[in-house]
Amino acid sequence: MSRINALLQEVLAEQLTRLADVDERLSLATITGVECSADLKTATVFLSSLSDETASALESHRRALQSSLGQEVRIRRIPTLRFEADPAIAAGDRIEEAIRRSHQRGETKE
Repeated sequence: MSRINALLQEVLAEQLTRLADVDERLSLATITGVECSADLKTATVFLSSLSDETASALESHRRALQSSLGQEVRIRRIPTLRFEADPAIAAGDRIEEAIRRSHQRGETKE
């Protein structure tokens, strides 16, 4: 499964770069990972951030992205794509903020 996830991520990232030339709403979208279900029915595409505008653009291009997967990837079923913000990015942001607050408190005590 990890090879399939990596292959899907590579193909989708390439297609997303091409689509960003046509649709500027996708210019800042970065795919951080893909997680495909074992039965290949769905694949969750994780992005570094997912604004409403970017989500709308991705949804409007979803079928084209799935079609390009069908042309470039040899697997028995092309999964339906779902787009989500990467939870690891949000968790990292929360940790960085906590560290920043901790440092600020330490500076005010000195």
